[in-house]
This record gives sequence, C-alpha cells and structure tokens, in this order.
Amino acid sequence: MKVKMLIAAAAISITGVLATSAMGASLTPTKVTIQAQSGGDFFGYVKSSDKNHCANGRKVILYKLQGDSPHPSADQKIASDTASANGDGYMWSTGNTGQRHGKFDARVKKTEFCAADLSPVVKAQP
Repeated sequence: MKVKMLIAAAAISITGVLATSAMGASLTPTKVTIQAQSGGDFFGYVKSSDKNHCANGRKVILYKLQGDSPHPSADQKIASDTASANGDGYMWSTGNTGQRHGKFDARVKKTEFCAADLSPVVKAQP
C-alpha cells in the first residue's frame, strides 16, 4: 500500500512539474513596424528570430486610433494584410486605404508560438 501511495505521489509531482514547465514556456518575441505614405497607404515589416512561425504569413491589422493613444477595444479596424517575404524581410502593405488624416498603428496578435506586438503610432500622410 505504501509503494502505491509513493508511486501516486511521484506521478502527481512529475505531472505538476511538466505542467508548470509548459505554462512557463515563453513566446518568441515579435516586432511589427509601420510607415505611412501619401494617399493613405500604410506598410511595414514583421520581424522575429523565428521567421517561419512568427514573421512569414503573419496577419497584421491596421487600426485608426480613436483617442491619443492605442486602445484596442475602441480603435477602428481599417485593413489587414499578411506579411510575406520581400528581400530579407517580411513585409505587409494595406495599399490605398483612403485614410488621409488621423493616427494609426499596426498590431499582430499572439499565436501559439509567437508574442503579440503593437507598432509605434504614425500620422497619416495626405
């Protein structure tokens, strides 16, 4: 009976350690950049050390700020694009959004392997 109790206790301990290790696994850092061009065009790059999971094919969402700083639940979604290889980077581009006034940022959401990121804020270029 004591042996069974020891085995059960060891199994529970090992399971707890494994669960804690999995939960503590950090996500790969990701960076999204943004630039505004005249006429309401926006583009940028997604950068990460894990290019296959965190940069190439990553969905980028362009938001128009409704206040002075980013506020995810209040900001207006304007466009999205998927980052793809362009030279030595992974570029996204919205094309002409028609947005010539206001402040904007780009965001990538957290994925299974990759951290989320929020670009710096830029002003639209008329």
